[in-house]
Amino acid sequence: MARSDEQNRVAREKARENILQAAIMLFAERGVAGASIAEITSRAGVAQGLVNYHFGGKDQLVSAVIDRWFDTLLSFARVEGGPDEALASVIDGALMATAFAVPLQRAVLAMQQQPATHRLFAESEQRHAEGVAAAEDAVRDLFRARGAADPALEEVMLRSVLEGVFVKFAVFGDTYPLEDARRWVHRLYGLPEPQDPLPLSAPPRRGEPRPRASGAARAEAGGPL
Repeated sequence: MARSDEQNRVAREKARENILQAAIMLFAERGVAGASIAEITSRAGVAQGLVNYHFGGKDQLVSAVIDRWFDTLLSFARVEGGPDEALASVIDGALMATAFAVPLQRAVLAMQQQPATHRLFAESEQRHAEGVAAAEDAVRDLFRARGAADPALEEVMLRSVLEGVFVKFAVFGDTYPLEDARRWVHRLYGLPEPQDPLPLSAPPRRGEPRPRASGAARAEAGGPL
């Protein structure tokens, strides 16, 4: 029986995602130069020609991996609720994305160190410049609403702290005390102690509902539990 157009579309999307995930894993393990298209497609369980069909070539596949990294980070850029609740959600969302995307973090960290991929990273950064700027503005607005004397500096320092956690967790994996680090960051900003551990599941894509802060943070902010 012939497959329907919808079944074909789903099969194409699945093949593309399988290739992307295989590339992320191999780039994290071996770096971009050490991962061939043949190895990527073998791990993905698809024909080599599908890389060109879905991405256009290895450089474009690398760019898609970097784009996925930016999309993962920016998926938590905007949240609802009062300033404290929203800040807790930004922190928790960023750390949840970090835990979920360890291979992706490792792959991108490797790309940032390799001259051969600097151009591709810069091009992806430019494509996401508007989203990055909006995310930074949103966090500055949170600190401004919390009465910070220098919201721009507060945004830079929060980003620096979270990026430090990203790097350490990418290097040390499950041996890194992510939950303790999360609670330390909450205390740093005078936020309520989280009652529940991070839900380490797949983060939503951009445009989907984002996870909310812990019940303690919502109660403190006066939002619904």
